[in-house]
Amino acid sequence: MTMATSDVELTGSSAAYSADNPAPLIEAPRARTPRSARTPSSRTRTNFELYGWVFMRVSGVVLAVLVVGHLLIQLVLDGGVSKVSFAFVAGRWASPFWQGWDLVMLWLAMLHGGNGLRTVINDYAERDGTRFWLKMLLYAATVFTILLGTLVIFTFDPNIR
Repeated sequence: MTMATSDVELTGSSAAYSADNPAPLIEAPRARTPRSARTPSSRTRTNFELYGWVFMRVSGVVLAVLVVGHLLIQLVLDGGVSKVSFAFVAGRWASPFWQGWDLVMLWLAMLHGGNGLRTVINDYAERDGTRFWLKMLLYAATVFTILLGTLVIFTFDPNIR
């Protein structure tokens, strides 16, 4: 028992297509290419994006602990924001522990934020030149802020008049 094409009833969207008018061919989103042979430059490639992704997760957890600890100690245990003054900061930064705490928090926050903005620039800057200059501006601002903050933490003088 064979069925002829004319015996099949077409309904809905398939009714418009026939042997003379076939459905359009949908191309794959990108063509798959076979892996190329290893070249000397491919051996030197790194997994920078993977390392950046892992850094964001680890630094986010460490920053959460540092910032919550900072806020808890500064605002809850030490009497609130009304106690924060120049003398308060001078007393804190007299201790290497608090200098280290603030230094790690500064470095991680700037590197974490810079890496996040680098990812946003890579995602949204369409032209190579624009992407390059935005990232150079980001790197310069990040390095400048890290250096300036580190300088302030280590050269803070409580006896300034």
